[in-house]
Amino acid sequence: MNQGTFALVSIAAATLVAGGILSFLATRTAQAADEDPPLNLARDGFFSVGGKTTTINGKSYVVGQMYVEMRIPQKQTHPYPIVMVHGGGRSGTTFTGTPDGRESWAQYFARRGYAVYVVDQPGRGRSGYVAERYGPLRLADGESAQRRYLQQEKHKQWPQAHLHSQWPGNGEPDDPVTLQMIGSFLPEMDFDKQQAVTRDAMVALLDKIGPAIVLVHSQAGPIGWATANARPDLVKAVVAVEPNGPPVRGLEFVGAPDWFKEGGIALPYGIAGVPLAYDPPVKDASELKWVKEDKADGPGLVTCWKQAEPARKLVNLKMPIVVLMSEASYHAPYDHCTVKFLQQAGVKPSFVKLADLGIRGNSHVMMLEKNNKEVAAVIAQWLDKTLPEK
Repeated sequence: MNQGTFALVSIAAATLVAGGILSFLATRTAQAADEDPPLNLARDGFFSVGGKTTTINGKSYVVGQMYVEMRIPQKQTHPYPIVMVHGGGRSGTTFTGTPDGRESWAQYFARRGYAVYVVDQPGRGRSGYVAERYGPLRLADGESAQRRYLQQEKHKQWPQAHLHSQWPGNGEPDDPVTLQMIGSFLPEMDFDKQQAVTRDAMVALLDKIGPAIVLVHSQAGPIGWATANARPDLVKAVVAVEPNGPPVRGLEFVGAPDWFKEGGIALPYGIAGVPLAYDPPVKDASELKWVKEDKADGPGLVTCWKQAEPARKLVNLKMPIVVLMSEASYHAPYDHCTVKFLQQAGVKPSFVKLADLGIRGNSHVMMLEKNNKEVAAVIAQWLDKTLPEK
């Protein structure tokens, strides 16, 4: 998920409903198991990539490593595996299960013949944290989650928020589904540092497994662009699920009516905080010049930033790219800006708006919501068309 500071759900509330969570999940998990056929895997396991040894106070530690969980189906029918990269405050569990006990996208795609690799970004979850190298931890919280996707229809911080209907719980702080969600938040390193460290680990992963599809969500968006930029021969497609944005200048989520207030330069290379290959080349991000469009493209949308003309081209992002956006997300006011930025830079992305396909009511965390399989099917159809089976 995109950046933000969050307040922790109280231990007292968690204790109050702990027993209810266990019985709730046991029932829900059994129901979910009945809904899906057996998942037949040739291999299931994990490994780490990208780490290097460092010495701190005379002792050795490994930093920069990334935990990778793999599901290799017995019948692998697609030519390229999918690497799934979670967003801010989260881990790879974003793609391996939902807070109400159902399966998520890792199992969905493995059942359809894709090898699936799910990562924990460096410094997150099972990848470990070395504060002396990564810096102070950024902590996760519940109130912002309720404003952004658990109860966004109640808080109405952006124009499309009231359309939300797909969260599997009621969003209340003591709801078992809420507690499962907030309880899975993880501390993380500073976003600017995270991009470079995770990009390097992703490059190491692709060098190990070979050509792959890179699926990124939210905060991982800039990491996806940077990985594709670094290994354009190995990234066969980018599936950007509401990637971090909007381009250039971020938005401060203060609350209506100040929600559209712009922050400073958040993505100095336009769609990433780390260097990307432009033509003509740039030695430093300061060489890129930005202008704000005269007006928004429609009601409920932000006014986009773009390059000053003549625009430089993103020379390495030539693989198929799709930007996927839900109807009710806080990305709904600005993901079109990411698409326009890419287009101006010579990239040819597809832009899939779920509402245009009749898939309504989703928030930013669509892979965890009631209709997550329906959303996954949209991605699968795009991939089938773009990268046919063997």
